Amino acid sequence: MNKVFPQGENDYAAAGPKAHPGGEDTAGCGPLCCSRRGACLSASLLFLLATLAALIALVTILGLPSRTPGAQACITLTNRTGFLCHDQRSCIPASGVCDGVRTCTHGKDEDESLCRDVPQSLPRFLVAHCGDPASWIYSDQKCDGTNNCGDCSDELSPVTVCPPCGPGWWHCPSTFFKYCDCIPRRLCRDHIQHCSDWSDEYACPGP
Repeated sequence: MNKVFPQGENDYAAAGPKAHPGGEDTAGCGPLCCSRRGACLSASLLFLLATLAALIALVTILGLPSRTPGAQACITLTNRTGFLCHDQRSCIPASGVCDGVRTCTHGKDEDESLCRDVPQSLPRFLVAHCGDPASWIYSDQKCDGTNNCGDCSDELSPVTVCPPCGPGWWHCPSTFFKYCDCIPRRLCRDHIQHCSDWSDEYACPGP
């Protein structure tokens, strides 16, 4: 005896899973479907990689944001790196930040967000690293003629590249710990050896 299907059900049975309403054409989905899905996944992965590369390039070009939001660099009257006060006019030396003295009118240079964990809490433009990675100085103390790092790495290459001795300095290997490759001309001709070659007493013209 032949089985009688309800109206329309025999059509679905005859057509198989491909014709079932709402279903996918799974019977006919072979390597082509898989390749399409693989292509979609590959395209998504390439897009993510391209976005990541673009972000890295942007950070490289623009630099990382300051660790202290709102902190701005400026140039002091002595042509040194400085810190811009809240009034947007006063520029104090970098070494004047977090020194225990409120130099800015509103005390921005001693703000807790700046000074809570020095030097990590300081903006990058205020910090210069010495030859010893554990040592640091303020950026305005670099190339100032004084041995602030203790190993002259803030005055000499390869750690720091400084311009030649200025007009008020005499170039020579210093015998004093305080100086590196230059000594103040006021020390010349004072009957005290400040240069290992004695040039401060015999060659330096003085102040």
